[in-house]
Amino acid sequence: MLVGMSPDFRSTRHWLLTICSYSVNCSLGQRLLMCKAVARYNPLNPSQDQMITVMAIASSAAVVGDLVAGQFAQTMPAGDSHTPANTTGHYMDFHTRPQAKPEAIVSGPNHRFTILSDRLIRYEWAHDGQFEDRASTFAINRQFEIPDFSVVDGELELEIITDHFHLIYDKKRFSPAGFVVNFGFRHTLWGAPWRYGEVEELNLGGTARTLDLCDGRCDMGPGVISKAGYASLDDSSSMLFDGGFVAGRRPGDRVDGYLFCYGHDYKAAIKAFYELSGKQPKLPRYSLGNWWSRYYAYHQDEYIQLMDEFRTRDIPLSVAVVDMDWHLVSDKRVPHSGWGGYTWDDKLFPDPKRFRRALHERNLKVTLNDHPHNGVHSHEDSYEEMALALDIDTRDRKPILFDPANAAFMKAYLEILHRNIEKVACDFWWIDWQQGSYSKLPGLDPLWLLNHFHYLDNGRDKETIPLIFSRYAGPGSHRYPVGFSGDTVVTWASLAFQPEFTATASNVGYGWWSHDIGGHIFGGRDDELVTRWVQLGVFSPIFRLHSSDSKWNSKEPWLYRSECGKVMSEFMRLRHRMVPFLYTQNVLGSEQDEPLVQPMYWSHPDMEAAYEFQNQYTFGPSLLVAPIVQPRNPVTNLAAVKAWLPPGKRYVDVFTGTVYDGDREIVFYRRLSEYPVLAPEGSITVLDEAAAPANGCADPDAFEAIVVVGQDAKSSNIESVADDDDTNTRFSSSSTTCQRETVIRFDQATGTLIAELNDARSWNFTFLSLDSIPSDLRISDDGVDITSTATVTLEPLFESQTQSLRISCSFPTSTPAKHNLTITLGPDPQLGVVDPQPRLEQMIMDFQIDFAIKDRLWDAIKKMREKGLSSCLGTLMAFGLKEGIVEPVLEMLVADRRLFLSA
Repeated sequence: MLVGMSPDFRSTRHWLLTICSYSVNCSLGQRLLMCKAVARYNPLNPSQDQMITVMAIASSAAVVGDLVAGQFAQTMPAGDSHTPANTTGHYMDFHTRPQAKPEAIVSGPNHRFTILSDRLIRYEWAHDGQFEDRASTFAINRQFEIPDFSVVDGELELEIITDHFHLIYDKKRFSPAGFVVNFGFRHTLWGAPWRYGEVEELNLGGTARTLDLCDGRCDMGPGVISKAGYASLDDSSSMLFDGGFVAGRRPGDRVDGYLFCYGHDYKAAIKAFYELSGKQPKLPRYSLGNWWSRYYAYHQDEYIQLMDEFRTRDIPLSVAVVDMDWHLVSDKRVPHSGWGGYTWDDKLFPDPKRFRRALHERNLKVTLNDHPHNGVHSHEDSYEEMALALDIDTRDRKPILFDPANAAFMKAYLEILHRNIEKVACDFWWIDWQQGSYSKLPGLDPLWLLNHFHYLDNGRDKETIPLIFSRYAGPGSHRYPVGFSGDTVVTWASLAFQPEFTATASNVGYGWWSHDIGGHIFGGRDDELVTRWVQLGVFSPIFRLHSSDSKWNSKEPWLYRSECGKVMSEFMRLRHRMVPFLYTQNVLGSEQDEPLVQPMYWSHPDMEAAYEFQNQYTFGPSLLVAPIVQPRNPVTNLAAVKAWLPPGKRYVDVFTGTVYDGDREIVFYRRLSEYPVLAPEGSITVLDEAAAPANGCADPDAFEAIVVVGQDAKSSNIESVADDDDTNTRFSSSSTTCQRETVIRFDQATGTLIAELNDARSWNFTFLSLDSIPSDLRISDDGVDITSTATVTLEPLFESQTQSLRISCSFPTSTPAKHNLTITLGPDPQLGVVDPQPRLEQMIMDFQIDFAIKDRLWDAIKKMREKGLSSCLGTLMAFGLKEGIVEPVLEMLVADRRLFLSA
């Protein structure tokens, strides 16, 4: 075994590396003999500790063999790519299908067109005729089914024709004059074609890398949908997946782009995007609960005490975020700014394994902040092991520079540097990269490399649903959830932009943004602002409180004024009650290619109002959210938001029970405890029945389904059986056995709800704003009448003053596991006509105005039934009161036209 070994060892580090490289396939006893034999020739006389280090490292041939090789292995079946792969179990497999079918390609000496579908085309120009068949960060699958198309290939001009577009190209370098696409639709007044290189002014936007320091709006870049009906995406400079690692683009004059020609069928465009760029991954259930985060130097016992305080106050959490102070920051051993590090601060975390155990016992996952740009300095615990793996001479204790473009570095970075921390206390990483898009190799963005390899590494056992927390790197980043939007400024302007920012990101398939709820930097104390931010966060993809280390800026609800703290706490409880709904949409969104948050124009592309209300969005298929992003009127104590309700349905505010007609613009006025979230007719939303669910987002013991009658409805509740005991991410090898689905259907004509239940857990059905108990109500379980044993009441949902029909069904554990529950309300049930007077009385009571004015308002309202609506409105408008006083009254009076008919 020693043949060929040179006795001239330049350093202990080289000596250790030599031992390891020759001992990959040796037994532990052989390695020990080797250590002793080499020691006799080693002029540096290694110590017993050094030999032990050699044996400890070399005993894992799986690690050393790969590290010495210095690159990721490669597995590439014909037509597909798996990149990168790992010889120890292929846990870094990344499946791609980058080569299009030859029949879909039309090419010439310097141009190539790939007709991916009859509405999606790839266009390439290369000065040397070398085109790109490797997967890019954006395009990982080009093996689409071949569409119908025809080609007219003349001497000077090329035409490609499908049912949806007609491409004309002059066979020269791409230009606006020589590369034109006409369409079989007309979504602009002038029916303009697409021309290569022209600015697409009607593009509906995508998203941005970060909101760092943005106080209000920022540029969101292009998406793949446009009011004009077409949108191009330039992929010319993106990173490539090259065999076992990554690569930049070839140099020279090259163009690589994609043209989406889906008209106003925006959802079809997004489906094509996901087919080309990869589906949205499913998130682990725990990620959908409340995250606690703060930039603060906690002691581990202090952190655990804080988690217990949340539990004492019945405020559930699921993720514990530890910012950068988990590692050494200001210690005298740290030779740099301290932002990055990989050695536990033993003053703050004397026993990090105990810390992790304590968090897990409380059903909390832990994520640690990582600023990797500083590299690995000599004071770090893993410095010696990293240096050995990378063959770095450390006699002068020089730092190991961060080098993400180096495959060997990235492998050691993950499998040594981060694995050593993960074994102690880390479930997934918060990758806080803020240092730009450049690395040693052109075209290799460090953020892309970090996101890609960290995400694959987190799912290395193939049973864990992977998760990272990092910034957006560009189109294709949706494959690596969740997104960290950066350091948010604490202002109303920041809050006002976030709903639009989140919704617009769906235009480039990015559906899992996480924002700094309440804001992180600058600004000042504003309890109402934080409360409204918390409410928005509950109806956002990810809920994560965050703040700076300022003594005055922490986000514990009990630190705020009692009114605000109460509302913040209630909404955080609601977030965990919504986990059944959120997890179901998480699964269906991945399978059906629909992000959780969608702009209004996705469902109503031909209605101009849908484009005007950019802050309004749908939250799953059953909720419409109109966020409040401005403070209350101090006179009325109400905050306002202008909203648009699409045609074809009535809508019910889930917090007030008020019924609204559709096909209108309206201004909502809400108290601090209320938020404009509306459920349309024909919707079902499933919640956890518990008023204050436990930590960790386990599958609930009982459910509440909020049903809005008026139209047919269908909904599901999807669960993983692995989440029954809150193990969260451990899945069996068969997806058919680890997932169960409850299906609920409502037929409007017969007024019948059928729930196909999988077990004997209790279900409560709240028929929102159905304000009476039907005389012919019948409830049956597998055909057996159980009306007399079910609990039937009228009670408000949340703190609403509107009564709703509530039916509670419990099943003895001795009954069969599955139940077919039927609730019959009677034919064609309708939402109740809600009397606005109780709510108006409460509103006016709170108005800070003269009593005489209150009397006049109330008198006009009471006489509405006698004199009619028009007389009432005329009287109110004639008062000449300050803006904001009469308008909340008008909102309630004109909410539901049926009220006029009964007046």
